[in-house]
Amino acid sequence: MITNLNTGVKNVRNVSRYNIGIGALKELSKSISYVKKIEHSNAIFLIDDYFENNNEILNHLDIRDDDQVYFIQTKDEPSTDYINQLYDLLLKNSLKDPAVIIGMGGGLTMDVAKAISNLITNGGKSEDYQGWDLLKKPGIYKVGVPTISGTGSEATRTCVLTNKKTGLKLGMNSDFTVFDQLILDPELTKTVPKNQYFYTGMDAYIHCIESLNGSYRNPIGDSYSQQTINLCREIFMSNDMMSEENRSKLMVASYLGGCAIATSYVGVIHPFSAGLSVVLNIHHCVANCITMRAMSEFYPKEYAEFWEMVERQNIEIPKNICQNLTDDQYTKLYESTIIHDKPLTNALGVDFQNILTKDKVIELFKEM
Repeated sequence: MITNLNTGVKNVRNVSRYNIGIGALKELSKSISYVKKIEHSNAIFLIDDYFENNNEILNHLDIRDDDQVYFIQTKDEPSTDYINQLYDLLLKNSLKDPAVIIGMGGGLTMDVAKAISNLITNGGKSEDYQGWDLLKKPGIYKVGVPTISGTGSEATRTCVLTNKKTGLKLGMNSDFTVFDQLILDPELTKTVPKNQYFYTGMDAYIHCIESLNGSYRNPIGDSYSQQTINLCREIFMSNDMMSEENRSKLMVASYLGGCAIATSYVGVIHPFSAGLSVVLNIHHCVANCITMRAMSEFYPKEYAEFWEMVERQNIEIPKNICQNLTDDQYTKLYESTIIHDKPLTNALGVDFQNILTKDKVIELFKEM
């Protein structure tokens, strides 16, 4: 194993402001009012469509007549085509230099908000900026309001999109993608379905076990990762993972896990998860949990701990989803996994392709 590799991440940017605690959503209007006064009058709200008819929540947003509101469908993970279509719709509706964009929802909705913010100032197509530091200008002021905890999208310097033409799942990885402000209100996670709460919470845990077991390391990232894992253990080894106290802890763990992965890399799990998302259209967080069925070889201690938490919380993890696929599907799963060279180098070294041969990768998928 190669050790102490340089992540290449320097001058790390974190979120500038955050408001955390029960009732924090009620402070959103006050929090962004100064931005609207300094810049322009209007805002764009991109909101998970789950909240479309929830007036109790929507009334806290203080949406004005000159603001634009779009409800984001979350059935499918965001694609470059979807982002381009949404951006074109904003232009068609006479978008005029908005002061601020608010992304309210899970990691998917927050990633959409970050991507749209980037396009408003940089122009072009979303696929033009998939990669590292390709953006030339900061996006407009953006606020993240997570309504589920675990992805860390609220903290990271990327927004992950699937390019269906190339079959690649990559992010706009740039300091310009980081949110300027967060509203972290644990009340918003109260109604999340139990299984989904677990799947998404595990994204924070999995980010950090991959980081700590990898070769690209730094002391700050390690500290974020260790604290995130400690919080996840407290939450998911408890008798009530969705208590008010644990929902607050998981919101913190999600943020810290996002900070951790912003300074390092994931490992074996996320590339396989990406393959499941690209080829079988499985959402990222449940795809991570499915991938854990085949990870005993790479993360033996964490594998055992993960399944102990699954059993304690009585969670259903889908299985046998990669049985009896076509040869073409298995080939696409392999190609969509092996393309993620930085995470796989982080986990297995520069010769990772000698370890993850096509036959080996397909064998692992069949365990899922």
